[in-house]
Amino acid sequence: MSGGRSVLFSAAADSYELAVREIRGEFGRDVRVQRVGAELGRVDGPSVRELAAACDAGRIMFVRHLTVEIASFEELPPEYELAELVLGELPEYPKALAVQAWTDAAGTGGSYYHRLEEALDGRGVAVTRSGQEYVVSCFAGRKAVLLGLNRLADSLSDWPGGRMRLARGDERVSRSEFKLEEAIATFGLELPRGGKAVDLGASPGGWTRILRQYGQEVWSVDPGSLDPRLRGDRRIHHEATTAGRFFAANRVRFDVAVNDMRMDQVTSARMMLDAAAHLRRGGLAIVTLKGGGRNPLDGARRGIEVLGERYDVLHARQLHHNRNEITVVARKHD
Repeated sequence: MSGGRSVLFSAAADSYELAVREIRGEFGRDVRVQRVGAELGRVDGPSVRELAAACDAGRIMFVRHLTVEIASFEELPPEYELAELVLGELPEYPKALAVQAWTDAAGTGGSYYHRLEEALDGRGVAVTRSGQEYVVSCFAGRKAVLLGLNRLADSLSDWPGGRMRLARGDERVSRSEFKLEEAIATFGLELPRGGKAVDLGASPGGWTRILRQYGQEVWSVDPGSLDPRLRGDRRIHHEATTAGRFFAANRVRFDVAVNDMRMDQVTSARMMLDAAAHLRRGGLAIVTLKGGGRNPLDGARRGIEVLGERYDVLHARQLHHNRNEITVVARKHD
């Protein structure tokens, strides 16, 4: 792919201005940013790799997907032109590409996916929805159809526009499960098999259930009750008390501490400092810093600063299943 191209970035519609503020804070106030959809913007200046690096380091938290813009149309051209356009941007002829399509409207973008699939298949290129080195993105807005191409390594997410879709099975305890699942998948987190985890503010047990799926023995701390489906699991220990009282009496050393409690960013971060005293060296922390207030970006930064007292912050991002919050992944200082 040639340099100097515009980069398309996705962000939640109500967080778009926060994403722009972060981009300009990182790359300068003179960076040109244009909104091209409810959840999509175009930025000129920084390369996609520079943007991805800033996002991966947590310096930009409200961007959740990136691609390099290669074309804009009123409507997609014929299949042979589409194939030539995409393949001409690649360093070598691919065996397979991922194609991801989405729209500003209620639809899924499926028709655009199939157009690209047919175009590339006709040239002997297999098409999947994810899991390839390069990703073709197609966004259908109200005024134009935008085509992007990017390395998966610089895309932040392997889902269209960062919109991860997870199955809503009957076994789910709460919607909050999606947030933890998305964090584990997006950041490639490895939870130690057979490890011990503490879930702060666990009720009704959604995050506890996901931790159990990853082989953790879980101490679920919450005065509220857990879902009845979790009560028969002998590797779930419901501690019906507050976090402060639990830590005052606790003698277990944990590998993982998670916190999805509804409290302001700084208070939540300070609770994770308390948890750090009960984590093994190098233990993993996953916490959602809730937004709200006039300056949610500044609040999140303050929370991350507090976490830095005991942790190395690995990731900080507003994921698709977050609402007014940031998911932070950190590791306890050695």
